Amino acid sequence: MINLVLFGQLKETLGEITVPRAEDTATLIKLLKQQYPVLEDTSFMLAVDKKLVTENTPLTENCTVALLPPYSGG
Repeated sequence: MINLVLFGQLKETLGEITVPRAEDTATLIKLLKQQYPVLEDTSFMLAVDKKLVTENTPLTENCTVALLPPYSGG
C-alpha cells in the first residue's frame, strides 16, 4: 500500500482520494490523472519518502508519496 499525502490547494481540491496501485511514480501520476482529471491542468511536485523527485522513481510497499503544490520563496 502506498500512503498518499496532499498539501495546500491539492488537498482542498481533491480531499480524500483513493490511491491506485502503482510500481513507480510515472504510473502513479498517470493513474491519478485518469481518476482525477483536474490534475491534468494542475502543477505539482512529487516527493517520495520526504525526498523531492523529478525522475521516474520506483515505489515500494508502505512508502509515502506527497503531492506538493507549487511554492514560491521569499
